[in-house]
Amino acid sequence: MSAFSTSDDGVLADVAAALVDARGVVLWCSPAAAGLLDRPAGGIRGRSVLRLFADPAERPTALPAAGDTPGTRTARLTGGSGRAVAVRYRVLPTASPARFLVLAVAADRDARAEEGTALLRALLAQDGIGFVLRDTELAIVRSNLDAAAFEGLPFATGSRLPEGVQAQDAVKAETALRDLLETGEPVVARELRATTRGNPAKEWSFSVSALRLENARGRPAGVAVMFTDATAHFEAARRLELRHRVSTAIGRSLDVGRTAQDIADVLVPAFGDLAWIDLAEPVMVGDDPPKAHGGGDLHLRRAAVRTAHGDWPANLFPEGAVIPPFPDSPLIRLFQEGRAVVADRADLERALTDPVFLRAAAPDAGHSLAVAPLFARGVVLGVAGVWRTERPEPFDRRDTELLTEIAAHAALAVDNARRYTREHRAAAALQQRLLPRATTRTATLETAGHYLPAAGGAEIGGDWFDVIALPSLRTALVVGDVTGHGLHATATMGRLRTAVQTLADLELAPDELLTHLDGLVARLAAEADPAHRDTIGATCLVVVHDPVAGQCTLASAGHPPPLLAAPDGVAAPVPVRPGPPLGVGGLPFETTTVDLRPGSLLALYTDGLTARHGSDVDRIATRLTDLRRSERSLNALGRALVAEGAHLPVRDDTVLLLARTDALRAGALAHWEFPADPAAVATARSVAAVKLAEWDLDELAFTTELIVSELVTNAIRYAGGPVGLRLIRDTVLVCEVSDPSNTQPRLRRARTTDEGGRGLFLIAQLAGRWGSRYGVSGKTIWAEQALPT
Repeated sequence: MSAFSTSDDGVLADVAAALVDARGVVLWCSPAAAGLLDRPAGGIRGRSVLRLFADPAERPTALPAAGDTPGTRTARLTGGSGRAVAVRYRVLPTASPARFLVLAVAADRDARAEEGTALLRALLAQDGIGFVLRDTELAIVRSNLDAAAFEGLPFATGSRLPEGVQAQDAVKAETALRDLLETGEPVVARELRATTRGNPAKEWSFSVSALRLENARGRPAGVAVMFTDATAHFEAARRLELRHRVSTAIGRSLDVGRTAQDIADVLVPAFGDLAWIDLAEPVMVGDDPPKAHGGGDLHLRRAAVRTAHGDWPANLFPEGAVIPPFPDSPLIRLFQEGRAVVADRADLERALTDPVFLRAAAPDAGHSLAVAPLFARGVVLGVAGVWRTERPEPFDRRDTELLTEIAAHAALAVDNARRYTREHRAAAALQQRLLPRATTRTATLETAGHYLPAAGGAEIGGDWFDVIALPSLRTALVVGDVTGHGLHATATMGRLRTAVQTLADLELAPDELLTHLDGLVARLAAEADPAHRDTIGATCLVVVHDPVAGQCTLASAGHPPPLLAAPDGVAAPVPVRPGPPLGVGGLPFETTTVDLRPGSLLALYTDGLTARHGSDVDRIATRLTDLRRSERSLNALGRALVAEGAHLPVRDDTVLLLARTDALRAGALAHWEFPADPAAVATARSVAAVKLAEWDLDELAFTTELIVSELVTNAIRYAGGPVGLRLIRDTVLVCEVSDPSNTQPRLRRARTTDEGGRGLFLIAQLAGRWGSRYGVSGKTIWAEQALPT
C-alpha cells in the first residue's frame, strides 16, 4: 500500500467522528473522539453534544438539512479533566434525516494541515524550482513538471527514474534517495548529473535538495525532492576550477617531460576522457622547434599521455612514440597558425587518409576531438589533444576557447622549461669540460669520479673533483664545492681547479696548498662587486696519497670528511679537524695522516651526496660498506652510490670521487743512505747501476749514473749529510736524492768560462721532468725517466 494512502496510521488517524440524532444526542463515537476529549466512549454516548461546548455562545443553532453546504467552525469543548479543548469541526447530513455525522480535529492540527497544504500548493505552482513527491518505492506521487521540461526526464505520476534516465545515472540518483530514506539525513545542494534516454548527447546537471517524509508514527512515508537546473552554473564552476588548476599545476617544474605530463593530468578528467601531449623533438632537448607550414614531418614525439579510466589504449601512439608525417589539410594549417581545432571522428577520417595512422591517432570510442597548438614566440612547440569517449556531449565553442586559453599558458611553461633545459645543458657541458677524466688508473691507485648536476630546477653549481698525478708515484685527490649556483659558480670552480693544479705541481703539503688557495679566494672576493662578495667562497678537501709510505695526508677547508674502508673492514668517516671555508681566512689548516693498506677504499664527496642520503654521513658509510662487499667495479660502485635518492629534487650538485689503493710491485723500491763524503758519490753510482741491472734497465744506466752523480755531489757539497738515494721503478724510473738542507735548487745557464753550475741543467736535459719538495726537515730532489719501450 502506498505511504500516501488513508490507512489507520495515515493522515486521517487523528480525525474524531461521532453520529448524533436530531436532538444532538451522541449515538456513536470513534476512539479518536474519546482520545480528543480525554473521555471514555461510554461517557460520551447518550449525552447531548451541545453540553460539551465550553462556551454556550459557540453552540450551533440548527443542524444542516440535506443539500446544505457544510462549513467548518471553531469551538472549545470540555474535556474529561475539565480543560477546554479547541477543535475545528464540521456537521454533515446523512441519508437519514434524523442522523448527522460530526467530524472534528484539534484546532492546531488543522492549522498545521492548512499550512502544509498551502506550502504544497506553492511548491507545485513553481516554474523555476522542480518539485517531486516520491513514495517509499521512489515512484512519483506529485510533481510540478512534465516530460517536456528536461527533454524526456520522467515526471508522470507513478513513474521512476530508470524509465527516462540512462541506467548508470538512475542508479546513482536512486541510491542517494534510498540512503535518505534509510538514514533520514537530508540532501542539500548536491550535484547530480544525468543524461536522458531521449537525448543522450546532452548531459544535465542538477542542484538537488531532498528530505524524508514521515507519517504520524515517525515511519518513512516518502521523499520530497526539490531541484534546479544548474547545468550552466556547474559548467562555469568547473571551468573556473580548471583554470585555477592550470595556473597552479602547470609550470611548477622546469623539466620539459614533467611539464608535458602536468598538462595532460590537468586536462583529464576535467576536460575530457583521454589526452596526449606531443612536442617537437628539438624542444625536448632544449632546442628551437623547426618551422613548418602545411603537411609533412612536424618532428613530433609523444611526450605525455593520460586516460580517465584504465591503461592507455594499446592501439594509440604510446608515450615516447615518433608521430609520422601529416598529410596537408585545412585542419593542419589552422593548427600551425596557432588556432585550436575541434573535430568529430568523420572530420579526422577525412584529414587522415591513412587507416593505420587513423587507428593510432583515434581511440575506438572517441567521438569528439579538441586540439590546440602549444604556440609561443611565433612557433609551434607541440600540440595538446583531448578526446571525449565516455562523456556524451561534444566539444563546443566554449570548450575551444577554454582549451586555447589552457594551451597558451601551457606553451609558456613548456618554453620556459625548454630554455632552462638548454641553459642547464650548456652549463653542465661547460662544467663537464672543466672536470678531469672520470676514471684513472696507476699501478698503485685506481680512481672513479662521478658528477651529477643539481635537480629540481636549480642552476648548475660549482662542485668539482680532480686527480693530480704527483712525482714519486704520489697522487693528489681533490674535491671542492663553490658557493652558489650558475655560470659564475662554474667559472669560479674553473679558476680554483687551475690554481689547485698549479699549487699541487709545487708539491706543497695539503695544508699549505689550502692556505694559498684561501688567499686566492679572498682576492677573488675583493675583485667582485661589493653586493656579491659574500657569495664568493668554497669548501675544499685535499688528500695526498703516498704508496711508498702507505699513507695519505689530508687537510680540509670546511669540507665534509672523507670515508675510509680498510680492505677487511667497514667504511667510516676519517677524523679530520677541518679549517674554515676558503675565503674566510684568519685560521690555520691542519693536516691528518692515516695509514692506507693496499686494497683500502677512500671516498671523497660533496654535500649533494649527503642530501641524497638524508644528510646522514653514517648512512652513506653503511651503504658504501654494503656495495663494497658486492665486489663491483669501482665505477659501478660509484654509480650505485650516487643513484641513491635520484628521485629526490636535490638542489645541489653531487660529486663523488672513489679511490682504491694497491701495493707497489715487489722489488720496485731501493733505498740507500750515504755520509757527506765525496767518496760516496762513486758508491752511489755503483749501487744504482747494480740495481738497474737487476731491473733489466741497462739502457738507462748511463743517464741514471749521471743524474745520481750530479744530485749526490750537490747534496754533499752544499747540504751536508746524511744523503739519501731512492730508486722507484713503475711506469717511469724515479731517482730521488734527499738532504737536510732547505735551500731551493735553481736551474741556471752557466757561462762558457764558469767551472760549475751545469748540474741541474744537465739533469733537466737527461730527465723527462724533475723537481723538488720539502719535508719536515730537509728537501728531496727527484728526476723521472721514461722506461724503454
